[in-house]
Amino acid sequence: MGIRSAFGGPARQAVDALAGYARNEASSLALNAVTGLAALVVLALVLVSGALVPVAGLGRAPLGLGLVLVHRLAAYQRRWAGRVLDRDGAAGSRRRETDRPWRAAPKPRRRGTRRELGWLVVHVVTGPAPVVATGAMLAALDHVWFRLRPVETSTLNTFALSLAIVAIAAVALMAIPLFRIGQARLARRLLDGGAATDARIRALTASRAAVVDARAAELRRIERDLHDGAQAKLIAVRMHLGLARGSRDPGEMVRLIDEAREVAGQALTDLRDLVRGIHPPVLSDRGLAGAIEASALLCPMPVEVDIDLPGRPQPPVESAVYFAAAEALVNVAKHSGASRAWVRLRHTAGVLRMTVGDDGCGMVRRDVGTGVRGIEDRLSAFDGSLTVTSPQGGPTVLTMEVPCALS
Repeated sequence: MGIRSAFGGPARQAVDALAGYARNEASSLALNAVTGLAALVVLALVLVSGALVPVAGLGRAPLGLGLVLVHRLAAYQRRWAGRVLDRDGAAGSRRRETDRPWRAAPKPRRRGTRRELGWLVVHVVTGPAPVVATGAMLAALDHVWFRLRPVETSTLNTFALSLAIVAIAAVALMAIPLFRIGQARLARRLLDGGAATDARIRALTASRAAVVDARAAELRRIERDLHDGAQAKLIAVRMHLGLARGSRDPGEMVRLIDEAREVAGQALTDLRDLVRGIHPPVLSDRGLAGAIEASALLCPMPVEVDIDLPGRPQPPVESAVYFAAAEALVNVAKHSGASRAWVRLRHTAGVLRMTVGDDGCGMVRRDVGTGVRGIEDRLSAFDGSLTVTSPQGGPTVLTMEVPCALS
């Protein structure tokens, strides 16, 4: 009794779980079959009423009713596909009012109506088809298990029939979820033609937020540099000149004026560095190639620069790519431990492609530090992308791509 209870409990739980899984999947397929039959009825209503409208104008009211039913049925299928494909519930939080099937919906756009009608035609076939296919497999299983009688009873025949039963059952169990996921993906593809547009909008929103944050951080940096650098030094110049004006010792006066002159020179250097950080003059004078070469000369390691540009990008793109290259080289000098680095820049098929690499220790990650994320945020404002390849032990290669035209 103890052995039976020990083995019977887990086996019964497994059987119950399998039965529950089969019931859930079968109910989902049955529901799609019902919506497929409903789609057939609605499609017939739309076609017949649409054919009557040009004849005598009698089908306007049924046509309007049919289109409303099309929208309701499509909205229901959208929600079902969202529940299947987005198990985390994110799709449910993004539901729109038009996805609630039993409320009055506003008049849809013609393009959306055409898309929903196209889905309706396809769903008439794909809705009941999985149920038919599953029923055929179950019928085959029933035939092999209960009705097929071999002419000769032998171990080989028994083994062949058992193998056929297991194979049909396994195929049926695997086919049911595949049917369900396939129907959900097909519905999303046919109904949500704006999914790519929505993803694009989300990407643009994220890049805009990153640009706004980067601009705010840049303004704070400029304010801090002006307050702690040039402004403080100019105040010191004024104090030195005031002391020199009140001094009666010629030697002390000369010393104070010299100190004021030196501090004024430091303030001028700070202002030049600040201007260079906003938009380096070398970028305006020598272009992107010359600016990157000048930035490479400041690195404490040899940097191989290979640039081939038949023209100049637009100034905003040029500035973003330059600062991305400069920041990448600064990161190489600070963190990589490399003995050499390289920069390659090309423009091919309307895309500006730059590669910054080094032979350092590698292990550069996007989620650690702000260097790589800053480069990515800077490029995202121009629909650019950043690919990081940095295995342990190196080399590290940053590939940046920005779509742009050359002048």
